[in-house]
Amino acid sequence: SAETMEGKFRPGHFIGMSEVVYRLLVIIKPDQLYMGQKDFQQFAIIRKLIADFKLPIELVMCPTVREENGLAMSSRNVRLSVEARERAGVIFNILSSGKILFEQKGHASTIQEIALDALHKVSFDPEYFEVVNGYTLDPVQSIHDADQIVACCAVKVEGVRLIDNMIWKEE
Repeated sequence: SAETMEGKFRPGHFIGMSEVVYRLLVIIKPDQLYMGQKDFQQFAIIRKLIADFKLPIELVMCPTVREENGLAMSSRNVRLSVEARERAGVIFNILSSGKILFEQKGHASTIQEIALDALHKVSFDPEYFEVVNGYTLDPVQSIHDADQIVACCAVKVEGVRLIDNMIWKEE
């Protein structure tokens, strides 16, 4: 859905983005489209667009490239102080720990509370931490709720908005 997670903070962005991407795909007619996992919501919206319009395109998800501490690489990272950039690796650690808890029959809402609390404790300002169906972007509670489950978050660090995600289940 274009209204959840990033859509709340960037109204209209996904509608405009999907219109532009659709037009490009129709004009260019590629066999494959490569998109980064880092912008998972964007990937999911384009995956649905390709399916809905029955476009003969293979969508390929490229893994998120990370710094040594696990921080998802982004041009925004250079705006962080050295100390904050190092501490921001905690975002990846929280996603990783959450995955382990979730696989051990944890409930998404409990893990979400733990994750948000952990981010606040390191003086970060989380905008959201959501556990969603990777196809519909609807919230899920347990590992049995969808074939693909993704934890997505957005966090402000020193006023710099960082997004990240991790696939917690994929069948």
